[in-house]
Amino acid sequence: MKHMRRNTINNVLGLRRMVRLMNVRFACGAEASAGGGKGLVLGIYMKEGDKDPKFTSSAEKINDRIGGKLRQLVCETQIDGRLGRGRVFNNIDPDFSSVAVVGVGIEGIGFNELEMLDEGMENVRVAAGVGARSLQLQGCHTVSVDAMDYAEQAAEGASLGVWRFTDNLAKKNRLVVPRLELYDSADMDGWTRGIFKAESQNLARRLSDAPANCMTPTMFAQATVDALCPCGITVEVRTMDWIEMQRMHAFLMIAKGSCEPPVLLEISYCGTAPEDKPILFVGKGITFNSGGINLRDCQGMDEYRGSMSAAAAVIGMMRCVAALSLPINVTCVIPLCENMPSGMSAKPGDVVTLLNARSMAIRDVDKAGVVVMADPLLYGQTTYKPRLVVDVATLGIGVKNAYGGGASGIFSNSHYIWKQFQRAGSLTGDRVWRMPLWQYYKKQVTDETGYDLSNDGRGEASSCLAAAILHELVPCADWAHIDTRGTGLLTTYGIVPYLTQGFMTGRPTRTLVQFVYQMACPEVK
Repeated sequence: MKHMRRNTINNVLGLRRMVRLMNVRFACGAEASAGGGKGLVLGIYMKEGDKDPKFTSSAEKINDRIGGKLRQLVCETQIDGRLGRGRVFNNIDPDFSSVAVVGVGIEGIGFNELEMLDEGMENVRVAAGVGARSLQLQGCHTVSVDAMDYAEQAAEGASLGVWRFTDNLAKKNRLVVPRLELYDSADMDGWTRGIFKAESQNLARRLSDAPANCMTPTMFAQATVDALCPCGITVEVRTMDWIEMQRMHAFLMIAKGSCEPPVLLEISYCGTAPEDKPILFVGKGITFNSGGINLRDCQGMDEYRGSMSAAAAVIGMMRCVAALSLPINVTCVIPLCENMPSGMSAKPGDVVTLLNARSMAIRDVDKAGVVVMADPLLYGQTTYKPRLVVDVATLGIGVKNAYGGGASGIFSNSHYIWKQFQRAGSLTGDRVWRMPLWQYYKKQVTDETGYDLSNDGRGEASSCLAAAILHELVPCADWAHIDTRGTGLLTTYGIVPYLTQGFMTGRPTRTLVQFVYQMACPEVK
């Protein structure tokens, strides 16, 4: 009886595994392809009413070339064009060993005002990403991608979908990243732009996902030099002595808790006349944030190797801006350090004087982000006289609780900048949403008797309080603060189909690129 029960259980488990495989691919012919070779991603639109699902123009050509076999297989496997759903067919075309047919959703869909998202573009990213990843798992070394009317977005989705962080795996265990090609489309410029943008986000993902011992402040600085200097971008690496000479005491207050020396990066891209004022970006670069004396919970602490994900996104953005040769000047200031507990760590209640002669109390060492960014933010404004300032950081848990992974929180004193970021996010699919920057929150961080500012404020609105502190350090310029605590770390909830679960996202790199593009080319709609 036990033997029969065991056989029954094994049969059920085997059937479940088969169903899961059938949901991924469908092998036609005598046997499935052994893997390798070239793959092709094709799109199919969702059926409307009594009409059958509609192929994209490229898929229709392939169907005609193989005598209608693709349409027959689609009918047999009941592919209905739902977004991201499809099959991989093997050995049906002489030029491609595997063909992935993936649903693109409703044909002709555009901007959704309620979602603040161009759904047509995002659907193509999803379809291309799902299809390219499925063919990657089949072992294809080259994947051609149907443009599906949006070559740039197809390139983004496919390139983001096949990327993996494999630096710490043995070579035999590494998943091969296929070469991507545009199929049956003349929009090579759009495809190239999409590859540039996706590769910039993949650079941010690689920097963020590296273990903390492999991405110390010094190693991050070297990786930045390696990534940006070949693109014609100037990178100045400032060491401890220089930081002390500049009297950046707040930055050093956090950095001194670790044996790893702090580094400050000054990065400049000159795309127009040198006298034109630049956009200043400041990215939080805490390469590991343990919480210092206010030690964080041990469970899940490894995620905070990504506390420099904002700095990584800024680095990726700069590389893409240079690759696109945008006619604008951009400058970045990135403070890099670790926040660790030791006999040299900052203690709760310590007070430090900032570059603007105001004092800040470090009441919670866990909230080191605003402390580390304060002096570099002031230094960047004094040195470069920017036209506007954007800082990016993973700061308050409040924005993660509010938005999850759906959007990054943005705080701004300029309605124009907010609208530009809103538009950029709607086009890239990596959205931002505005949060309040009211006097109410300012009072919670400045209404103190023994010092001018506190690094935590009073109350539960952690993200709003952090933004209020940074706003105090930007007295005049147009400014925006983007809090990526919910979007810039591990992909956990509400997974974007073309990103990989359990890895760093690299967000919001493409939104930053799109924002700079809009500022550089305001007449382009």
